[in-house]
Amino acid sequence: MKAVGGWVVDATPAPVKDWAVRQFGTSDKLVLQLCIVMVLSVFAVVHGLLALRHRRTAVFGSLLFGVTGAAAALGRPDSASWADALPSVVGALAASALLYLLAGRLAVSCDSAPGTPAGAGDWDRRGFLIAASAAAAASAGATVLGRELASARSGSALRSRAAVRLPASGSPARPVPSGAVLKVPGLKPFITPNKDFYRVDTALVVPKVDATTWRLRLHGNGVRRPLTLSFEDLLERELIERDITLTCVSNEVGGPYVGNARWTGVRLASLLQEAGVKPPSRGGPADQLVSRSVDGMTLGTPVEDVMDGRDAILAVGMNGRPLPFDHGFPVRMVVFGLYGYVSACKWIEDIELTTFADYDAYWVRRNWAPKAPVKTQSRIDTPKPFARPKPGTVMVAGVAWAQHRGIDSVEIRVDDGPWKPAALAAEHTTDTWRQWSFPWNATPGSHTLTVRATDRTGETQTEMRTRTAPDGASGRHSVLVSVG
Repeated sequence: MKAVGGWVVDATPAPVKDWAVRQFGTSDKLVLQLCIVMVLSVFAVVHGLLALRHRRTAVFGSLLFGVTGAAAALGRPDSASWADALPSVVGALAASALLYLLAGRLAVSCDSAPGTPAGAGDWDRRGFLIAASAAAAASAGATVLGRELASARSGSALRSRAAVRLPASGSPARPVPSGAVLKVPGLKPFITPNKDFYRVDTALVVPKVDATTWRLRLHGNGVRRPLTLSFEDLLERELIERDITLTCVSNEVGGPYVGNARWTGVRLASLLQEAGVKPPSRGGPADQLVSRSVDGMTLGTPVEDVMDGRDAILAVGMNGRPLPFDHGFPVRMVVFGLYGYVSACKWIEDIELTTFADYDAYWVRRNWAPKAPVKTQSRIDTPKPFARPKPGTVMVAGVAWAQHRGIDSVEIRVDDGPWKPAALAAEHTTDTWRQWSFPWNATPGSHTLTVRATDRTGETQTEMRTRTAPDGASGRHSVLVSVG
């Protein structure tokens, strides 16, 4: 299922993926798995009925289905091997042989006529039941064995994470100013708890990686001294701590796929410099850093952005704890100012220096932009759409972000009225979102509230709405409320 599901995810057009994310949120993978189970169930029933009269055709169909699964496994991005295809091949052979055997037993049993010698039909029924029972027992045993093996692998990963003790940061994050946090009911917290932080990726099953065996390889064009690092190697280096807001390119205007967390890790630029890497502005031959995940995902990041002075990091911690598995344990990449699909590789195990001309990463092959700086955006958190506040003062509040540039102002408009300035919370850093609030004198009736932000470069959110592809959504967030 994992291979076929991954192939379905890879082959799905971007607009359909966006629709699935909007409709099902972080449950999109569960919905896909349920659909796969339904399709497999229908396939099994149809082939079982077909085998009663066309046994060889049904067997050929089972083999073809297995070949499809193997092809799906081999077609996964950059990590496929024959070992990935082997389970589909073995399963198809076993299923085809069993289908041929059981269908033959059942057909003879059903075809027993009045002239058949006594007991012949019963023997075939007994043979079918014995064969079917043996197959069910073998299948159950294989399932239990597979779960035990998976549990053993997961257990070692769980134990390795439980044993992690993050060293003190050599460069701790600045304290969050008290004025940066507004206490408005309904407003999202300044720091997003780990359990509430958005997760958008293509992994149907969250990889559980044992930190004790994990290795990171750094190599490629312009790398004078290739590096291979263990998790302990990273922990022994100077760790830095930074508050950074991350945004997914799949985030619609006003959407939930943005969060702010305190990340702990190693400066990526320091590792690149240790390996002898130079950015293009200093004569380096590579302009793209391709990061690879343990599940084969590839992300391409501009080398210049990683080495321009911003604290791009290989993160080992999130909000003071080791990374959750959902968010990339043991190590993930975080480069603020860029959308996640070009900057935030989870479960990272390989970094290769190359060029944008020579290599297209996973999402670029699917017609997303190769370079994707985060767009200036703002969102109304309260009141919610279709809320029914009472007349009088209603506090409108939300967040605005323009990572690596900073937010200069936020404005609110009621219906088609004039833009009015909202009160901005104190700025923590230019790399984190800013909360804002606006006391609105609400009058009875239906009203549309719209927000826009302006960043430090003077750019104001455009009114024109665009979809998320190919480089992130743009437009202004609005909510409709009924006062009465």
